[in-house]
Amino acid sequence: MTSQDIPGSPRLDRRKVLLGLGLVACSGIAQARQPVPNRPKIETDQLKAMIPDQIGNFAFDTQSGLVLPPPDALSDRLYDNLVTRTYVRPDGKIAMLLIAYNNRQDGVLQIHRPEICYPAGGFSLTETQPIDTPLEPGPALPSQIFMARSDTRSEVVLYWTRVGENFPRRWIEQRWVVARENLRGVIPDGVLVRVSTLSSDLEAEAHILTDFVSNLYDQSSGPLRRLLFARG
Repeated sequence: MTSQDIPGSPRLDRRKVLLGLGLVACSGIAQARQPVPNRPKIETDQLKAMIPDQIGNFAFDTQSGLVLPPPDALSDRLYDNLVTRTYVRPDGKIAMLLIAYNNRQDGVLQIHRPEICYPAGGFSLTETQPIDTPLEPGPALPSQIFMARSDTRSEVVLYWTRVGENFPRRWIEQRWVVARENLRGVIPDGVLVRVSTLSSDLEAEAHILTDFVSNLYDQSSGPLRRLLFARG
């Protein structure tokens, strides 16, 4: 007597067996194609050690006492590393640098742009404008610039984002880069670099900020260049 002859026993269905085997195979393929990070994590102390103390005629100042704008509220989740520094020129001009890095950019965790965190800190913003920051040799760096105002200060902000080998200027471009890389089986890393000065004159400060970034590129080691600018 077979199982088919026993009352109440389940009948073996070949189609169900094949369907089950197919689902198991698909699950295995999906697991094998799961996106993986393209870069390992970086220790915060390691990142800090990479950043030069002298950038052009600006020097790292640990005694300025200047309070930087608040980072993103989700910074603990969004970034492996969040480094802020204040630099001072001999004439007293101050430049503020923020580097936020995460080795995993996926559909859940992605870089938050300054247009999100500044309003959360009580700032009103002008329209964000694209600006090309010269890096020699090679092509200019796709960057963004805007002015942020609060009751206590005005700040001109230049920033860029790198996701993998790309420099998306808009949020929708950033999401597309992440989705495209994830489909390739890669979780790209990402960095936000923000440089700002205290001023209400965007046009005058744009030159100071692009010059600061150009000097940062010139004075960065190979690993830091690759991290911030995707160049060796």
